[in-house]
Amino acid sequence: MTSFAASTGRHCHHAVSPLHASVYFAPEPEDELAALGLERGAMAYLASRAAPLGAVGTGTVTATFYNFNRDHVQRYIPGAWTVTTRDAVLTARLRGADRTLRRLLGKEALVSLEMAEAAKLALHATEACRREARPLYAANADLPVPEEPHLALWHAATLLREHRGDGHLAALVIAGLSGIEALVLHNATGTAPTSALFMRTRGWSAQQWGAAREQVRERGLLDEAGNLTQAGAALRGEAEVLTDRLDAAPYDHLGPAATARLTELAGGFSRTIRAAGAFPAVHFGKG
Repeated sequence: MTSFAASTGRHCHHAVSPLHASVYFAPEPEDELAALGLERGAMAYLASRAAPLGAVGTGTVTATFYNFNRDHVQRYIPGAWTVTTRDAVLTARLRGADRTLRRLLGKEALVSLEMAEAAKLALHATEACRREARPLYAANADLPVPEEPHLALWHAATLLREHRGDGHLAALVIAGLSGIEALVLHNATGTAPTSALFMRTRGWSAQQWGAAREQVRERGLLDEAGNLTQAGAALRGEAEVLTDRLDAAPYDHLGPAATARLTELAGGFSRTIRAAGAFPAVHFGKG
């Protein structure tokens, strides 16, 4: 029997996830991390996202992040932990999220009843998330829930995002896609970050990107123009359906009505931050 979450859980995820992801395009978190002595850019990003796991090394980050070049990761991890501590990074990350959401949403939204309701619903959904074989989710789930509603919602959005992400990586493994191949196919949809941003932030060279494109072409997943073939679209679709199944628990636990309400509330906040420029258009699109 197909869970209702197969059709609505993904929609809810897309409404909630931008509230977490906004920190990756905002200056405030990077400012906070730079104040600790971390280099802006890759070191700050890798350390902040890996910090819930502890002061881990190159191998752990490469495995759990999936689509980053190991040589790129090794330039910054574990070196970041000689500059500052895991706990300092976690504190700076939360301060950065706070400043980002205050700027993008405004005070009225932060203290609204809708914010408190969204936080409560999202946290309730996370009660059904599973830790087994989900390292990034499990690590974040061990962190305390912030008291302020907008930060509680950000924390819950982080948990839901990493829970789905960990499951999605399993789906990519089953699909036989390497990390860079998954990025190439994602970029070919035209709705993902640009190839230039993927290469810069994940540490892949133009030569490596070109070789990966050729590999997926040989599998019949891209055509000569770099567009998804029917087989490529089908493979991505199958991976998303499997991801939906692996991510159904929180939305089944929440139930249809509450999931729809969370989608409505989080979707409204996400539209506000998008309108405020949280995701610069220059970073998205095919090519």
